[in-house]
Amino acid sequence: MANFTLHDSSSAPDGARDFIAGVEKKMGFVPSLYAVFAENPAVLNAYTQLSDQLAKTGLSPLEQQVVTIAASVENECHFCVAAHTTIAEGQGLDLGVIEAVREDRAIADPKLEALRVFTKKVVVDRGFVSDCDVDTFLRAGYDRAAVLAVIVGVALKVISNYTNHVAETPVNEAFQKHAWTPKSRREAVPA
Repeated sequence: MANFTLHDSSSAPDGARDFIAGVEKKMGFVPSLYAVFAENPAVLNAYTQLSDQLAKTGLSPLEQQVVTIAASVENECHFCVAAHTTIAEGQGLDLGVIEAVREDRAIADPKLEALRVFTKKVVVDRGFVSDCDVDTFLRAGYDRAAVLAVIVGVALKVISNYTNHVAETPVNEAFQKHAWTPKSRREAVPA
């Protein structure tokens, strides 16, 4: 695990200890991503604040999960796909939509599909999307504020996905029901 400590309330540095203790009390465990982030309280704070801001962008809870899971699938993040699927299930969101995003399949709802595709393009093209890509997204019923909301969601996932890659973050037992393996790794496993 690249020697990253999975902090809990007893080992977390001062600037992260209260947050970690609060999460532990509320959830009964510390998500491994937060346990890794606790190593640097400023990073933990930045991530949680950006996550709070994503919730204020105007995207619905389902749209937020489409963005975060689509970005995590594109970035091949085993932890975030499992965690966000669990979050979506807990929020009572349409798991058929979530499963389509997890498997990189088209979503039946054309507006949500446009969101999934646009998010993927932002990730793959590192933000250098074409005018045509933006126009297609806008014609699906989104506005320019939603373009920026997608960028916030992608930025949030860059922080967590890359951290999970570097730290080889283990998936918590609470998220195991929705464990996920990237297609590239599924295809590499001999039958």
